[in-house]
Amino acid sequence: MAALPDTDVRPSRGGRPRDPSRDGVIRAAILRLLGDVGYGALTMDAVASEAGVGKATIYRRWRTKEELVVDTVSELNAVEAEPVDTGSIEGDLRALMYAMVALVNSPAGHATQALLSSMQHQPALAQAFRDGPLAVWNDAFDQMWERGERRGEVRPGLARSLIAEAIGAPIVQRWLVNGEPVDARFADAVVDEVALPLLRAHGSKV
Repeated sequence: MAALPDTDVRPSRGGRPRDPSRDGVIRAAILRLLGDVGYGALTMDAVASEAGVGKATIYRRWRTKEELVVDTVSELNAVEAEPVDTGSIEGDLRALMYAMVALVNSPAGHATQALLSSMQHQPALAQAFRDGPLAVWNDAFDQMWERGERRGEVRPGLARSLIAEAIGAPIVQRWLVNGEPVDARFADAVVDEVALPLLRAHGSKV
């Protein structure tokens, strides 16, 4: 699908009030276009055309393409990364790994890949991604580690540690580098063969 000509920045959102009922339609259009043409060729006008709305409807919500894409992907990541308290660090880990699998295999996952390939040339986009989707997942894992500390299951200081980073790395590597399937079976293997042994080796009671 070809992107339409566009001017990516408008001075204000102005005009009629925003209609929240259009948000889902617009976000779905953004994800489809990211998968189709990638971030570089995506335009605000193309989003309006794909969503079947006027351009003013888009600009009332977002002033720039970067803002539009990161906001959309951040919100979808927030839905997938909603913290779950299962009562144990093992259950919480498994729930978060399943959530990562769901994201990887969703339209939001494909959109995230489109963003990642563009970020090395666009520092502002990279920063927006760190402040948006990446922060969402970091917060979800931080809350999980904090619950584990309160229950006495894990030692203090795991949040944002190298150990915590290593636990999530296998899913990210398979998704972005290896190109192999990322599914629930693989998530279970990461928990059973990587996460739990690593935590036990560093004094956790799991």
